[in-house]
Amino acid sequence: MLADPFAHPALFYRGDREYTAATTAFVRDGLAAGDPVAVAVPGPRLALIAAALGADAGDVLMLDMIEAGRNPGRLIPAVLRAFADRHPDRHVRIVGEPAWPGHTAAEHAACAQHEALINLSFTGRRATILCPYDVAGLGADVIADAARTHPVLRDASGEWRSADYAPEQVVDEHNRPFGEPWKYVLLSFDHTNLPAARALAAQEAAAMGFAGDRLDDIRLVVAELGANSLDHGGGWGRLRVWTEDGRLVCEVSDAGHITDPLAGRRPADPRHPGSRGLLIVNLLSDLVRVHTRVGATSTRVYFDPAVGPASAPPFGPASGPAGPAA
Repeated sequence: MLADPFAHPALFYRGDREYTAATTAFVRDGLAAGDPVAVAVPGPRLALIAAALGADAGDVLMLDMIEAGRNPGRLIPAVLRAFADRHPDRHVRIVGEPAWPGHTAAEHAACAQHEALINLSFTGRRATILCPYDVAGLGADVIADAARTHPVLRDASGEWRSADYAPEQVVDEHNRPFGEPWKYVLLSFDHTNLPAARALAAQEAAAMGFAGDRLDDIRLVVAELGANSLDHGGGWGRLRVWTEDGRLVCEVSDAGHITDPLAGRRPADPRHPGSRGLLIVNLLSDLVRVHTRVGATSTRVYFDPAVGPASAPPFGPASGPAGPAA
């Protein structure tokens, strides 16, 4: 393993037996060491792990990744860091499976960037995050990106260092221009008409059936993106809204350049004032994609009418080795 106290291995598995054996061994090793342990994997996989752990499952924070990770940009601040920061003086173990069969190309790009940025976010932290990958169900490109975003790889035969490890390259390669929508509504805005951008997004969302808290989320996300454009993107912006594969898509473009790769992925510290716009965007959206370069940034946010409001961040298990709620 690497000298850094943070470890980020990828687990390449084939079938339920390999998956369950490897993940439960990882969890039980953590529990035996007294580590706080969390498991965030897709619901059907979560049920497998819980059944195999038996009574030990009650000592583990169990999260359905299909809900918690539908926007991978939400995972570092709302799941991984939220859990680790709750135990600042202890080593924590997390099983996190952000990629599963059926993801779109945009979702895969978001997952790959998320996995790459975990390494930057957790450098120097006492944590081990094990990321399972279904080598039989995922595409070769997904597995290749896993090898580039994890310094250590595992399978049923053992563990080895990844010769392809290059997380910064993965972040850069998935920071690419977006394809053009075939039909959209457009509004250019500045400080005089930002409320009109929020109203336009809400109008299009309501026409798709969004209502209540979800409609409020969309208004807030567009307002935060617009405010970022006014503050950091040249004082103006352009909003485009359309539907794509049954989702509402809102894109805000401006003349800014995001140079911080962890922008929007740090938990907010209430003791330190400052902009939290991109964090709010990640927490409330179903998917966020960003293309940024010198002089131009475009942020696309996706909302699925079939999905409910984003849940509150999980801050840790109520009992067990992780300790009581703080």
